[in-house]
Amino acid sequence: MQYRANIHRHTRHIISIPFIYMMIVPTIILDIFLELYHRICFPLYGLALVPRAKYIKLDRWKLPYLKWYDRINCWYCEYANGVFSYAVAIGTETEKYWCGIKHAPDSTYNEPAHHAAFIAYGDSKALDDTTCKMQKKELLKDTKSTSTKSTRTKVLKSKPKRR
Repeated sequence: MQYRANIHRHTRHIISIPFIYMMIVPTIILDIFLELYHRICFPLYGLALVPRAKYIKLDRWKLPYLKWYDRINCWYCEYANGVFSYAVAIGTETEKYWCGIKHAPDSTYNEPAHHAAFIAYGDSKALDDTTCKMQKKELLKDTKSTSTKSTRTKVLKSKPKRR
């Protein structure tokens, strides 16, 4: 709570309040649409759902020693920052599913950790090789699934009928 050390900025803090709190509307809208996308599309892609509680935790506002306005500020910050962290986690899983190609090398860009496993920018051969490997892996999985189903069907059909 660094603001407490800057008591001479009280007027500046008051002026900033509408600009801080007007972001609650777009944050709630983001949260709603993000959750719709997440709950509908991730199952369609076969992706595991990102656990919301891992990113959004609302507990600091309950501290009894905080003033009423600090409680409001704490609730707002923990909700908004939690939604943004949750959105990054969902975006990360989406990017890993749909893309997997690094950005062009750039010393000013802060590359996310999950890009380490991505294919190098401009490496079309690696993209083709990786795509081929993934497709073979899926075909093997489908073949095993199909053969297991047909084996089960044969076993079920071969059982003697009870009279």
